[in-house]
Amino acid sequence: MVTIASLLWPIILSAVLVFIVSSIVWMVLPYHKSDYKALPNEDPVFDALGEGLAPGLYDFPHMTSMDDMKKPEIQERFRKGPVGFVTVAPGAPNMPKLLAQWFVYSLLVGVVVAYVASRTLPAGTEYLRVFQITGTVAWLAYGFAAISEGIWFYRPWKNVAKWLFDALLYGLVTAGAFGWLWPACGAGAPPPRPSHG
Repeated sequence: MVTIASLLWPIILSAVLVFIVSSIVWMVLPYHKSDYKALPNEDPVFDALGEGLAPGLYDFPHMTSMDDMKKPEIQERFRKGPVGFVTVAPGAPNMPKLLAQWFVYSLLVGVVVAYVASRTLPAGTEYLRVFQITGTVAWLAYGFAAISEGIWFYRPWKNVAKWLFDALLYGLVTAGAFGWLWPACGAGAPPPRPSHG
């Protein structure tokens, strides 16, 4: 049986490759530049929000329960708009901290991929089969939460599609790392039986 410990190198390599690919995606390629739009008349919005707005998630119009939906003033606010969600950050992005968190997250995805693969694939499994399983798990882990963001939080579907494409790239490099470094059969161990289906 393949152990997670024996997959330490593909876990690390996949995280490094994802870090490199994501850096290229966000810093070199142009397709994410249109993800966010500027607010019209940004200065008055800043003034209206004020300096005392604590970091966190906000929605408007705000409801404390589903019963609020029945209130005429809430219905009027929804009718007039705008309706939305706002994330307030604690300040300027701390890039070293964010990049470190992203790398740790990629390691965590690698561990999950290793767990699934180690429970479903024996040592000596051919490259393509390892690639298929690990790539699928990694793609799901990196990307499919974006779909619920599109459903529940109105993320534009074109943005969701871009995030899924990014996740596919991350899944492919993860699959490549695991396929390349997958443990071979031990000395004297019989080769794995070919899978059917």
